[in-house]
Amino acid sequence: MTNATGMNGPAPSEGLILQRGGEELLLEKGRDRFTTQLTDPDAIAVLESILQPRSRHPVAQGQLVVWEVEPERLETTLEQARSLEAVQFASHVYRLVASSQTWVYLTDQITVQFTPTLTRPEQGAITEPLGLVLDHPLLGISNTAVYRVGPTATANPIKLANRLMAHSVVLTAEPNVVVATEGLYRPVDTLYSQQWHLATSGGNEVLADAHISVERAWDITRGTRSVVIAIADDGFDLNHPDLQGRGKLVAPRDLKSRNAVPLPMGTDENHGTACAGLAIGEENQSGIVGVAPGCGFMPIRTTGYLDDTSIEMLFDWVITQGAAVVSCSWSPAAVYFPLSLRQRHALTRAATQGRDGKGCVVLFSAGNANRPVSGTVQEQGWPPNTLRGSTTWLSGFAVHPDAIAVSACTSLNRKAAYSNWGTHIAVSAPSNNAAPSMALPQVGSVATGPTINQRLPGRGMVTSDRLDDRGYDRGAFTHTFGGTSSACPVAAGVAGLVLSANPDLTAREVRQILEQTADKITDANPDPQLGNRYGSYDQNGHSQWFGYGRVNAYRAVAEARRRAWSRGTSGQQVTPRDEAAVGIPDNRATPLVRMLAVTGSGTVQDVRVDVAIDHEYLGDLTLALSSPAGKTVTIQGRTLSNQQQLRSHYDLATTPALRWFLGGAAAGTWQLRVVDHAPGHTGRLQWWQLTLTLG
Repeated sequence: MTNATGMNGPAPSEGLILQRGGEELLLEKGRDRFTTQLTDPDAIAVLESILQPRSRHPVAQGQLVVWEVEPERLETTLEQARSLEAVQFASHVYRLVASSQTWVYLTDQITVQFTPTLTRPEQGAITEPLGLVLDHPLLGISNTAVYRVGPTATANPIKLANRLMAHSVVLTAEPNVVVATEGLYRPVDTLYSQQWHLATSGGNEVLADAHISVERAWDITRGTRSVVIAIADDGFDLNHPDLQGRGKLVAPRDLKSRNAVPLPMGTDENHGTACAGLAIGEENQSGIVGVAPGCGFMPIRTTGYLDDTSIEMLFDWVITQGAAVVSCSWSPAAVYFPLSLRQRHALTRAATQGRDGKGCVVLFSAGNANRPVSGTVQEQGWPPNTLRGSTTWLSGFAVHPDAIAVSACTSLNRKAAYSNWGTHIAVSAPSNNAAPSMALPQVGSVATGPTINQRLPGRGMVTSDRLDDRGYDRGAFTHTFGGTSSACPVAAGVAGLVLSANPDLTAREVRQILEQTADKITDANPDPQLGNRYGSYDQNGHSQWFGYGRVNAYRAVAEARRRAWSRGTSGQQVTPRDEAAVGIPDNRATPLVRMLAVTGSGTVQDVRVDVAIDHEYLGDLTLALSSPAGKTVTIQGRTLSNQQQLRSHYDLATTPALRWFLGGAAAGTWQLRVVDHAPGHTGRLQWWQLTLTLG
């Protein structure tokens, strides 16, 4: 079976799970080092003579000392250090499994957040038996305090935090850890260093601050599978490694062919693969990384037309299939295109009724003609009989009040020359730089306005491309993608991170966060084609070129998390457990049914099932979970073959079907159903546990 980290083998012990930012990070112990916190810094020379390390060095600005010893001496030397009077605290050193170069050092502090109604004596009844001593309250967050591991504690802060999280009245329990390598999470995927829009220190035609600050956001969340980003486009090379991953693909749909295989059919259907990589490209140590690599991916191949039925089919699908974010990198090939009533209604319904009433976050690219999404321009310089004189432009999708219109900025923090603009632009996001263009059906070719006679500096976007040299560039990746087509999925990825940090937000709240936390980049240069200057901000903080600014992933995610904390109950966990070992009837169509009761209010934001079964032939069994509302999801099919011991769990990453419980009421009776489908082998359900995160 597979555990939460995607690794084979038994589930990790409580001593190897780090509670961090609402997630559980898997650790491994360092084999040759430990840390100490000293009561007297001057005692270090005496300790060195006693412990005889291979080396030592300070971390955490000297608060901790790391001692390296031979692996065979680690445990005995650590125990020796703990017995010394000058040592206040000593601990193993750990690595993050997902980032093996990242060392994690423990301090003696744990931050604990209780439910708002829990009294101080009730809090003490939980912390004191664990040997925790109150240090100080955390100002600004109710019922939250920092504790120290006292002398009576019998476990380290990692284990104590996991034991605290077993209490339903504990919302957060996080050890204070020191990460000694880079302060920001950084993927090791081979092309990551070329993705300047994610992180950069500057270089040829790229400024050091041209990125979206995503590394700091990733320290909070890299996205969760329960937050699904739909990309509606021309087709997707689903064989591409960066568009794959355990539990990543959710409800694929081809609206043109009316099937579930949205692969590119034409030789020019390269767009969707590139857009998808920018938003959700999987972190797999190869190729590129998307803004939200941990989020689910719903690929939707569109019909290629903008009739009412096509738009209704698109938004009906994202609503019924549970998409959280919808990225649309397309616009009508027309100068003036208002939406029909049915189109307006379809978009509004997705933005207000999707996600069980919280609304899908719908984003549209602004367009690439360097024209207002709604406004009038005195046109000249177009091909004969195309456009001339006072011309009114309108992009109905970009100006829809429930859509987030995304313009493009460059690696030099300037407006991309082609990017559409106007008062309806919400935010901007990085892309390349190029001349404006627009496909006008009546002339059958790409038409442009006045010619730009100057060089347009700016780096292209590095993203996934169709395999076998069928895409934009040779190989599986392109270095030249651009347009507002690439800005839109970048912003969509940020929206996915925001909802991963706080799934309780409405679509309007996500838009508000993106706008309020954006970077106010400016461009004082005149537009090279039209000569206008809209690169500054008005008294309301809005720019016609950049909207409310370029998206900032870290600030947006931090604000989403702050709002989750301020709501108090968001993220509360309940963990009912059934420990009554019972036999599983052999070869019975009627299932063994075990029930767990959940009380209180709240909706399900995350779900996990832990199961322990001993059986002579586990391949005989299927397992299903049923909610109080009567929904049933099969969590284990007959795939365990001749295994005899099951100690595993099922969550949204390993079992995406569990997302059907999200948004439903948690209160009531939950049922685990176990069926033995074949005669001759018997076994017992030893225990099972349900973990629900409530919002």
